[in-house]
Amino acid sequence: MSLPTVLEKIIARKAEEVMARRAIVSLAELEQQLRTVDAPRGFAQALITQAEARKPAVIAEIKKASPSKGVIREHFVPAEIAESYAAGGATCLSVLTDIDFFQGNDRYLQEARSACKLPVIRKDFMIDPYQIVESRALGADCVLLIVAALEDGQMAELAATAKDCNLDVLVEVHDGDELERALKVVESPLLGINNRNLHTFELSLDTTLDLLTRVPRDRLVVTESGILNRADVELMMISEVYAFLVGEAFMRAENPGLELQRLFFAERSIQVAAPDVD
Repeated sequence: MSLPTVLEKIIARKAEEVMARRAIVSLAELEQQLRTVDAPRGFAQALITQAEARKPAVIAEIKKASPSKGVIREHFVPAEIAESYAAGGATCLSVLTDIDFFQGNDRYLQEARSACKLPVIRKDFMIDPYQIVESRALGADCVLLIVAALEDGQMAELAATAKDCNLDVLVEVHDGDELERALKVVESPLLGINNRNLHTFELSLDTTLDLLTRVPRDRLVVTESGILNRADVELMMISEVYAFLVGEAFMRAENPGLELQRLFFAERSIQVAAPDVD
């Protein structure tokens, strides 16, 4: 399997990270922690319900930085951002927890989830069942499986572990070959199509549009990356794509929730309070 250079580096580092975490907290200890975690909030169902009503189902991302763009948001308070997203009409949250490449942190997920009632996906690079159990122990309601980073056997094992933990799965693809693998291996109703080419980091919304006819009707397509303006939203909705994962467009705005409302719900009368500025 050929991996893009950046992704290859991330996965190699992630393997080291998982080993280090196992040395601190065992899998058995994580499984014990599951007994005290709040019940999952129904990530997939929240998106499906909104999409079936032909309304934008927005997964709003909380992300401080990325490998290609560096720091995206200097004033980064996950709880504040989560509250803003909830008020702006988000259906779910996505929280980056990868430390080395995205300046994320596990506590960001916990802080964001505690600040609102929205379901949350842990956005990270899952390669080991340990991470799936860990995600549920942190309070995540869903995990991301990136097909480009996984062999079929790994993907099946991670998906099975997620099911055992009552976690929803968003399986992410970028091209036709990855789509076929995802449909064969993972039974999740959520299918993410990443418009960013992980080899070149180039963006094209045609990635989603070109793959639509190959996606079974029982899968909900989530278009990821590259949704930057109202025209992008309307293009997708005309094509009957109602679920979106958006991060950078919101993170660069002074008030993320207001930007979400403007981009997806321009007709809404809800007022999102701007943060206090001293």
